[in-house]
Amino acid sequence: MDTKELLKKVRKIEIKTRRLSDHIFGGEYHSTFKGRGMTFSEVRQYQFGDDVRNIDWNVTARYNEPYIKVFEEERELTMMLMVDISGSELFGTDLQFKNEVVTEIAATLAFSATQNNDKIGLILFTDDVELYIPPKKGRSHVLRIIRELIEFKPKSKQTNVAEALKFLRNVMKKKAIVFVLSDFIADDYKQTLKIAAGKHDVTGIRVYDKSEEAIPNLGMVQMQDEESGELMLVNTSSRKTRTNYSKFYNEKVEYYKDSFAKAGAGTIDCRVDESYVKKLLGYFKRRG
Repeated sequence: MDTKELLKKVRKIEIKTRRLSDHIFGGEYHSTFKGRGMTFSEVRQYQFGDDVRNIDWNVTARYNEPYIKVFEEERELTMMLMVDISGSELFGTDLQFKNEVVTEIAATLAFSATQNNDKIGLILFTDDVELYIPPKKGRSHVLRIIRELIEFKPKSKQTNVAEALKFLRNVMKKKAIVFVLSDFIADDYKQTLKIAAGKHDVTGIRVYDKSEEAIPNLGMVQMQDEESGELMLVNTSSRKTRTNYSKFYNEKVEYYKDSFAKAGAGTIDCRVDESYVKKLLGYFKRRG
């Protein structure tokens, strides 16, 4: 993609997603996430009605009278966008591929955070972390994130959600608002997710295509695994083949739902032919 075409795409996404974040999501994002974190401010003498759990025992012992820790809401938060760029994201049977919808959702969230003067960071991952952009503020930073989402070419086509979550744990020492955008056709991330969600405010956004849910009866069809590149002939007329595929797919979806639920993390399911605007707005309102 040449520079002129790339800038045109970036601008198109900016116009669409910035309008959404300005008119719809700005206030909802603010009420949902603002002030979720608390930071230490000062100590003062205990007053009747104060929460005894906030007593600072070291200061109390020093002055021989009770003192409490005073906390205030964090006015500046950090949003981390963790985006799956593996081979399976390059799939779509309607007007858009999954990765195009993911880019729009990520841009909308980033501009919503910018309205709050929050920092936004990006992690692009496959079975390894392919790109990390540290959190910063501002429109130009968001536009860089959008450019990378459009243009970045991954080295691998595989997926490893756990590896990305481990990386998050290492680079983000303070609590962050984390959105993981993927189709979640993956395994073995339940424990890592639980650890990440214990420290951060994590939401999984599953972006999928309706054609992935079941194989239609089309006879003998050549198919390619987008992550391994393997070509295979599949007899879609076989009921057993269709049943086994549906079982495989449903197990991945259930694993995703169960993992996020047990970690105390939020989830949003976005089908590519449905409005992600309604899904995000509904999620923000439920949480707010």
